[in-house]
Amino acid sequence: QVQLVESGGDLVQAGGSLRLSCAASGTVSISSYNMGWFRQAPGKEREFVAAIKWSGSITYYADSVKGRFTTSRDNAKNTIYLQMNSLKPEDTAVYYCAAPNAGNLFSTFERSYAFERTYTYWGQGTQVTVSS
Repeated sequence: QVQLVESGGDLVQAGGSLRLSCAASGTVSISSYNMGWFRQAPGKEREFVAAIKWSGSITYYADSVKGRFTTSRDNAKNTIYLQMNSLKPEDTAVYYCAAPNAGNLFSTFERSYAFERTYTYWGQGTQVTVSS
């Protein structure tokens, strides 16, 4: 069982930056897990934001955040990150990190990283609010 805990959400002005963290709690290591970030704005469906290969060598981004957001990981710390720059009011949402089942092959992940159904484990979310 993978337990994920997000942190770093806050209220920030437009144009500002935040860094979200997602740590795996307990004894489970996420170093071999491909991981994803999603967000859900009020009244909207949850949407894909970013994803990262277990090694950190390959990343993917939604068009809406490309060039502004960067995901990375520190497997020694059992943590992944989402650096968010040039924030806009439309980035306001609850942000979630997620992990697929153990054994999820990258050959599968690279075709399905943007879909919620790919992921089995989800954090509780962290609120990001961007004021104009």
